[in-house]
Amino acid sequence: MNDRLLRAARRQPTDTTPVWLMRQAGRYLPEYRAIRGTIAFLDLCKNPDLAAEVTVQPITRLGVDAAIIFSDILIPVEAMGIELELGDKGPHFPNPVRSAADIERLGVPDPVQGTGFVAEAIRRTRRALNDSVPVIGFSGAPFTLAAYMVEGGGSKSYIQIKRLLFEQPKLAHTLFEKLTSTLIPYLLMQVEAGASIVQIFDSWGGELSPWDYERFCLPYLTRMVKEVQAKGVPVIVFGTGMSNHLPLLKRTGADVIGQDWRTPIDEARRVLGPDVAVQGNLDPLHLFLPREELEQRVVDILRRAGSVGHIFNLGHGILPPTDPDAAKFMVDAVHKHGAALRQGT
Repeated sequence: MNDRLLRAARRQPTDTTPVWLMRQAGRYLPEYRAIRGTIAFLDLCKNPDLAAEVTVQPITRLGVDAAIIFSDILIPVEAMGIELELGDKGPHFPNPVRSAADIERLGVPDPVQGTGFVAEAIRRTRRALNDSVPVIGFSGAPFTLAAYMVEGGGSKSYIQIKRLLFEQPKLAHTLFEKLTSTLIPYLLMQVEAGASIVQIFDSWGGELSPWDYERFCLPYLTRMVKEVQAKGVPVIVFGTGMSNHLPLLKRTGADVIGQDWRTPIDEARRVLGPDVAVQGNLDPLHLFLPREELEQRVVDILRRAGSVGHIFNLGHGILPPTDPDAAKFMVDAVHKHGAALRQGT
């Protein structure tokens, strides 16, 4: 196996910097669009053969160092007993979770019975790749999933979830506890199926102040990290707009802290210290730069991050209009200049 990603996550030496992309199996790839044109998004997530096929596509085209299983962070939420609609315009919950009765109705599902198709997709992906690169499992963090459930979808103000936190904190903790009790077995199921590293997405954690994040998010996220690490698997925690939360994210004990593009990665390293690996952090829109300038941005991030304990990635998911050739150019540049950095050239 190409184990660069796993070695970097554990801050061990690598021959070059490993690289993968968030949403690397997605609409920017014509081969993905060909499949997606025949099946609804949620149905694709639940079809292990097709999910494995689209997971493998960017490995073949881009030469990245890991495959992240094709799924969605809201898959385990649906298994808790809430109606979910997933389309190109994003997620929608027709019946948002707003009351104690709504939360009481949510179940804590058996992961195999409720989401076993994810585990099967991981197994089929490993077979298709012949274990040539690691498979990344993932889930959302409790706060991010709760925000979707309470708001009914995406939001600009997050007024519903924040009112729940501030007006009914005990009820909010009840919801977070149910989510955590669902997500830990869900991640462990993925590890059992063959995921050798996992990422937890706290996409909306940056909407909270550090004080509120420490109170409402940190205990649950820390539990998730510890339970997965107990199986010998490294954990990446990633969120957007969380530069002020870096000391808190370090307290989770995660092996790797992912960075968006808003903070220079060397500054994040200084805050986090030498005992945590970092991931990131090219602006996804930099893939639209002229190739020479894109290469310069890649080199700058590599130099700032250093040669040990760095996983190259975008600061958020790759965007649908992106030219796949630009992504391939970036991957090749990371490998080329990452190797040169280690050779001192």
